[in-house]
Amino acid sequence: MHVEFRLNIVLFEPEIPPNTGNIIRLCANTGFRLHIIEPMGFTWDDKRLRRAGLDYESLLLFLSMFPPIHQ
Repeated sequence: MHVEFRLNIVLFEPEIPPNTGNIIRLCANTGFRLHIIEPMGFTWDDKRLRRAGLDYESLLLFLSMFPPIHQ
């Protein structure tokens, strides 16, 4: 019997682009789902995030964005 285990990783208001990029790569390579709760402390076009992460089209396969929890 084959059971697929899928881990979900949630980042709450991430602030450090290189760390977020590393987690993006982890999720892309392992098939984990990544959920990011906004606001982020950087923009998606931040050079450091792009260098550590993937292209935007690949992100759509495993990434979900959520609005801030508290308003």
